[in-house]
Amino acid sequence: MTAAAVGSVSALPLRRDQRWLDLAGVVLAVALVCVVAVRDAPWVAVLAVVGAAAMACVALTAARSWVSVGLCVPALCHGSVRAAPWAVRGGIELAGARGARVWPLLRAGGVAAVLVLVFGLLFASADVVFASLVPEVGLSRVPVHVLALVLGAGAALVVAHLASDSPRWEALSLPPGRQVRRAEWLVPVVALDALVLTFVGVQVTALLGGHRHVVETAGLSYAQYARQGFGQLVAVTLLTLGVVAVAARRAPRRTHADRVVTSGALAVLVLATLGVVASALRRMDLYVDAFGLTRLRLLVSVFEVCLGVVLVLVVVAGVRWRGAWLPRAVTVVAALSVLSLAALDPDALIVERNVERFREGAALDVEYLSSLSLDAVPALDALPEPQRSCALERMRATEQDGWGGWSLARQRAADVLRERPPMDTSLSTCHLGLASPD
Repeated sequence: MTAAAVGSVSALPLRRDQRWLDLAGVVLAVALVCVVAVRDAPWVAVLAVVGAAAMACVALTAARSWVSVGLCVPALCHGSVRAAPWAVRGGIELAGARGARVWPLLRAGGVAAVLVLVFGLLFASADVVFASLVPEVGLSRVPVHVLALVLGAGAALVVAHLASDSPRWEALSLPPGRQVRRAEWLVPVVALDALVLTFVGVQVTALLGGHRHVVETAGLSYAQYARQGFGQLVAVTLLTLGVVAVAARRAPRRTHADRVVTSGALAVLVLATLGVVASALRRMDLYVDAFGLTRLRLLVSVFEVCLGVVLVLVVVAGVRWRGAWLPRAVTVVAALSVLSLAALDPDALIVERNVERFREGAALDVEYLSSLSLDAVPALDALPEPQRSCALERMRATEQDGWGGWSLARQRAADVLRERPPMDTSLSTCHLGLASPD
């Protein structure tokens, strides 16, 4: 609710200036913050809050180019410093122009608040039934609530200021790169094209050949082959984006022939790298089948999918050599990736995949599953005994920390544990699995 209230103050100025994309970015940022009220996993909450801050920063500062996106944090800090003077000037202008009508309303509102507070406390102390309607606020929590109110008001002020008067940095961009002769960039890019295409061809051969081909050719088990090289393939994807960025700046495009050759060579590289992305994801899928799903494996898989989507956007931008929209699009893809990860309910998904392997005869790492967040409780409830009780033994403390600490995940976990509390178990009863949760 706080995030929605803070974000809503930007709606009017953004709508007035017809900054619809920026308004959509603010809505996406608010949706990311709301993940905290739905998921209990701390790592998901951190990713969501960081993604929300980045998305709001880009939207409120009207960042468009790569330079302005990179400078959105300094722009946000600059706008934060200017927010207080901006509010003071606005208050002075309001007092001068409409003071005769506004200030009486403000005074009336203040008096009404004081009267309601005093009389409400008296009525609450006089009648138990009426007191039950008044929300309980512990005195020890008052400083925390006051601090949250001050920070929320400050955030709303900064958001309103940036939405009304954004730093005009959106036009900042890198200077045009010095274009080289066609052969200077074409030779290394074509050589890289050939290498990537060869690698993709080998991956297709291994996929068609299956388990026996891998074992006979590489001398590895299928699980070892799946585990080998995933990080290197992610690095290849990142390096490809760097190569495309440099080539797009330095490659000649003065003539139609130059543009055709440049587009063709870079398109082959990007499309072939999509095959590398598919190979990396296939390896991770085989690895998960062999050793189970963990947070790290799920996170890097989502990251690789995100890189694949960015590669597709690069191809679209290169078709007509118009990529001014690309920085904002990449930011949105990153934010949507985090939101999609939260929507997957990752901790519950981890449990479900590992339970499937357990039912097929694989070992079950109960100790690792019990270290997951309360998001996993409904999925853990489907385990047979004694594994269910072993996994849920550490998840009994699900009390809500007031309305500010409520979350859907905690409520669902509390309902499950209240209806079917775990049995008393010992370490020898749990039969912990031996799979490594790296």
